[in-house]
Amino acid sequence: MTWKLNDQEFNSVLSLPSQDRYEYFVKRVADWQEIWSLANVEGWVLYGDKSGQELVPVWPHPRFAEACAQGEWSDCEPRLIELDEWLDQWTPGMIEDKRLVVVFPTPDMRSTVVTPERLEADLRAELSLIED
Repeated sequence: MTWKLNDQEFNSVLSLPSQDRYEYFVKRVADWQEIWSLANVEGWVLYGDKSGQELVPVWPHPRFAEACAQGEWSDCEPRLIELDEWLDQWTPGMIEDKRLVVVFPTPDMRSTVVTPERLEADLRAELSLIED
């Protein structure tokens, strides 16, 4: 179950620089064991960069994902991915498909792009801090 996100935190986090939002993402995902993305009736959304690289967009809370459900994603809604499923299935699948992860894009598309391996390592490092 996702935490309660008030308007002040929502607006403050959206205004953070991309790297700070990335760190917020890693901490919140480790704490709550949830990753959110967008999907419609056809499936999960992908973002393509200028070079044609496919990117999987992810957020730490459904409200942040919903804020980006506009334009070509206007028919999408936030969908939950359990952290275990992300690590066990999504990460290997993205590596195999040569996809990257676009972490915590904002409505104006400011974000951090990382490899699935980097995100997994950062999440596992954060999880180890919680488990100790």
